[in-house]
Amino acid sequence: MEVTGAFSGKRVLVVGASRAGIGAAIARAFQDAGAEVTITGAVAAPAPEDATRFAYHRLDVTEEEAVNALATATPALDVLVNCAAITARGEEMAPAFFSKVVDINLTGSFRTALAFQPQLAQSKGCVINIASMYAGFGSPKNPAYGASKAAVQQLTKSLAIAWAGHGIRVNAVAPGFIETEQSARAREDATHVANVNARTPLGRWGQPDDIAGPVLFLASAAAGFMTGACIPVDGGYSVV
Repeated sequence: MEVTGAFSGKRVLVVGASRAGIGAAIARAFQDAGAEVTITGAVAAPAPEDATRFAYHRLDVTEEEAVNALATATPALDVLVNCAAITARGEEMAPAFFSKVVDINLTGSFRTALAFQPQLAQSKGCVINIASMYAGFGSPKNPAYGASKAAVQQLTKSLAIAWAGHGIRVNAVAPGFIETEQSARAREDATHVANVNARTPLGRWGQPDDIAGPVLFLASAAAGFMTGACIPVDGGYSVV
């Protein structure tokens, strides 16, 4: 898919793009394709390589007033990408932490989508949620993450139906095992890394850029008749 200039004049917000990972890769890809890109994160400043590249807002997606304030300060928007998420392998059986993961990963995505719905209706724009292949698998070490991402996939379907009449398309991608800052802890387990590689038909972990392409496709006119879809981007892991 040739994307040079494909998003010229489009306004894109990537929520959850402050560190090396999927959100940052998506933001860079949209900007390289001509879009005006704003990013958010839960920390004071984004990664150094992005600090001068993007307009940045510190945002806690669990704070409804802060989300609504950012929406009020954003007069127009064409594409919203919900990428804010947390996980902690082996720690998610604690009820309080379980609730925190769900509040960020699921309810946070809903809060931002709802807050920016008027702008997206005006532009006939789109929402792209980041789900996970864990939406379809049990996860003994990441139960909160898996449950939240399964719900993100279901939320995507529900919003797609609810907002179709407004001209808003709502889709998702479901990444597999991707080499990011968030997955660094899991990748310290050499056996786990080897097992992932062995099961994945393409024989490797994915890179953040592997997710950016499908996201740009979903935001493009080429996907103009797609809504409520969730595209797996996992090297074939989920079909084995």
